[in-house]
Formats: sequence, structure tokens, C-alpha cells
Amino acid sequence: MAEEHADSSAWSPPTFDANHPPKEVHSYLLNNGGEVPDSSVFARMAKWSPDGSTALAQCEDRTFRFLQLPEELLGITVDTTLSSSLPRSLTQSAPILDYAWYPCASARDRASFCFVASVRECPVKLLDASDGRLRASYRIVDHRERQVAPHSLAFNPGANRLYCGFEDAIEVFDIHCPGEGTRLHTTPSKKSRDGIISALSFAPDMSSGLYAAGSLSPSAPSSSNIALFSEDTGEAPVMFVGAEGLQDGAGYGVRASVSQLMFNPGRPYLLYASFRRMDSIFCWDLRADVSRPIEVFGRKPLPISGKERKAATNQRLRFDIDYGGRWLSVGDQSGPRGRHQDGGISVFDLAAQPDTAPGENAPRPGSTPRTTPIMQFDGHRDAVGSVAFHPIQPLLLSVSGSRNFDASSGDVSESSSSSSDDEPVEVADAGASSEKLRRPSPVTISRKRPQPIALDASVKLWDFSPRSSSDCTR
Repeated sequence: MAEEHADSSAWSPPTFDANHPPKEVHSYLLNNGGEVPDSSVFARMAKWSPDGSTALAQCEDRTFRFLQLPEELLGITVDTTLSSSLPRSLTQSAPILDYAWYPCASARDRASFCFVASVRECPVKLLDASDGRLRASYRIVDHRERQVAPHSLAFNPGANRLYCGFEDAIEVFDIHCPGEGTRLHTTPSKKSRDGIISALSFAPDMSSGLYAAGSLSPSAPSSSNIALFSEDTGEAPVMFVGAEGLQDGAGYGVRASVSQLMFNPGRPYLLYASFRRMDSIFCWDLRADVSRPIEVFGRKPLPISGKERKAATNQRLRFDIDYGGRWLSVGDQSGPRGRHQDGGISVFDLAAQPDTAPGENAPRPGSTPRTTPIMQFDGHRDAVGSVAFHPIQPLLLSVSGSRNFDASSGDVSESSSSSSDDEPVEVADAGASSEKLRRPSPVTISRKRPQPIALDASVKLWDFSPRSSSDCTR
């Protein structure tokens, strides 16, 4: 009986049904939350808290917002006094670059309910998620004594160190000791440049201490812009991922800026990366040859030319992998049927991915398999900035919005005036009768700058729970 009780209480990842499109169970517009709707407000990214009790969004108007999601759908019982007292938004003094939940954050434990935020020209902030107060700050200062805000943040699996990526370096802080940290230079000399460290990700297993770092500078002909480091070795890279295979005379580095890095939660030896202005997501097996990806996930088939399709936006479209390591999801700027500004959502099955041991059936150059989605559905009417799987429920959270400029706001327009200067003027001409000459209407150019608008600043929650036959026929 004890063994049966232990098996029933063991945690298991949520079960997703990918045989049918998900059910939209909740939706609302983010820019209608205030008294005066603001068409320029949208969420760039949203992340679940580690316990799944709430979701926090990074918004275009320099604020963090707690998304209004029904607690009964999340399957988590939270103290009503805490949930009702959460601030609707936390306004920052400058644009937000990145943020990360504390790995042990839980709404049931006020001491752990916090997150770190990177705000331009400010120290890294440790903010209390329950009321927004500043708990601690971590300073990064350059050689000119200026405050540097990192472009990427990541906690180590032990939750005792914070890693911050910025230009040509990674700053490491002891989370319990605010102030200044230890700087790890990612370049061997002052003459070399790696660019801004735009993405950081730790392997989920605590024993390896391995983490990946990617930069905004595209890969060079002889190196890669994705490197693996270890907490034990410091600033010396363990290996480079996607480096060029000069011995074969062909290149395997991705010539683009790194947007996001993520390890598979179920198979920590698999590393996934997305790149700026590229539709595909690349996967490497760290146990084998890391000079070439083992699989490429593309939302659309390759064109006849065989070259990767360039995306039409510089906006980061963040992907996510569920906690079981089975499903990968990512949003798009255009829908699955190609309609303009129709944000589609794609789902990939990672179980079909080859999982061979190092050296077995190693793919030859140019034979990297390409996987297409097993499911695509219309999610929003604008670019899907990020998707996020719920940690304990078969739910997917998606947010949309992008900067769309209204061209009519800056057009040249004619203006009429009621002043006497615009009235017809009689001019006398010798030997002829006076005639009326009308002055042309003055042309004015509006000095008001065009303001961006979001076509669809919505937040949606999708349910992937297995359905019965009666549900499918409805």
C-alpha cells in the first residue's frame, strides 16, 4: 500500500492533446485595462511564476503587469487576500530589457515571491512581486562609471547566483549579497568583440553547472556566436555550438543574432536556439558533434532555393518547451494560411526527434532533418510576442502586439484659415479691369510624430486537455 501511495503522489508532467486544436478558455485585451484605452500598449513577453499561480508580462509602456487569469483554470488554490492585493502594474523609470522569476518563487511564500528586472541605465532590481517594492539592487558599472543594464538574465539551478549578460561580458552576482559582482569576460582580448550577450540559459540538471550564452553579433567564418560555459571553469568556454566545420569546407554556423536559448527540460543535453529575422529554431545534441544541428524546426517548408526564409520583423518571437520536454510552441507574425498580420501559433512534437547516442548514425553535412509543425492554429490578429506553457496544467499562454505606425498621422495636409490674408485680393491692372487673384491655400506639415499602435494587444489562454468524443463533435 505504501508503494501505491508513493506512485499516486509522484509528480508527472501535464498531458497535452495535440490531435485537436486547443480550446480558447480565456481572452482579454491588455490595452483596455485602464480608464482610457491606449492603443500603443501591448505585452512583449509573458512568463508564468514557477508555481503557476500567476503570470507576469513585460509591456511596451515600461510596466510589468500581472495578467488577469481565472484561478479556477490554473488548478491552484492561492490565498484570496494575496491574489486580490497584487498590483495591476509596476511602472519602471525606463524601458525594460529583460526579467526573470526567482526559481523558488511561490505566491504561498511571500519571502520567495520576487523577480529580477533589467531596466535601462539602472542597476538590476530584485522586486517584490506582491507589492513592487525594491528588495535589493545589483550594480554593473563600465569603465566610464556608467550604470549598465544587462540584456539577458538567468538564475543558476541552485538559485543562489544571478548571471547577467551585457556587452562582451557576463556579470555574476551572489543573490544574497547585493552590490557588485564578478565579471566574466567573454572575449580573449580588448581587440576582439563578441557583442552584446543577448541570451542566457542554464541546463536544468544541477550536477553539470552548464549554461549557454549567445550574442547579437552573427557568427564569424571561424567561430560561433553561441558558447557553452561551466560555473566551475569561469570565463573559459567549454565549447562552441554551431561552429564552422572547416575540415569539410562547409559552414554550419548560423549567420544571425541570437534571440533565445533554451535547454530541453526532459533531455538537458539538447539545446534549442532562435535567431533574429529567422523563422526556424535550431537544435543541437551536446553529446555529439555540435558543429551542426541535429534538427531544424521550421514553421514553413524550405523554399526551392533551400535557404532559410527571412522573417519580416526584428521583434523577438519567443518559443517555449513544456516541462515534460515533449512539446515546443512558437508564435508567428503571420497566420498559418498566410494572412497579413494574423498571428498564428505552431506546435512541434519533440518526441519524434532522433535520440541517438554520440557517434551513432551521425548525420552527414547537409542532411539535417527539418521538422514542420504537427499543429497550427490562428491565435491573434498581430504578431505573437511569446508563448508559455503552464508548469502543471495543459495550458498555453500567448500574448500579441507589435508596433504598427499609422502613415496618415504624418501626411502633408492642406489647412484652411479664416484670417483675412486668405481672402481674394483685387489687383488693378493698367488698361484692364480689375481681376481677382486668389492666393493658393497654404500647405502645412504636421509636426506630430507618427505614433505606433497595436492591432491586437490581447492575452489568451489555450487548453490542450484531452477531449472526449462528444467534445470533438461539437
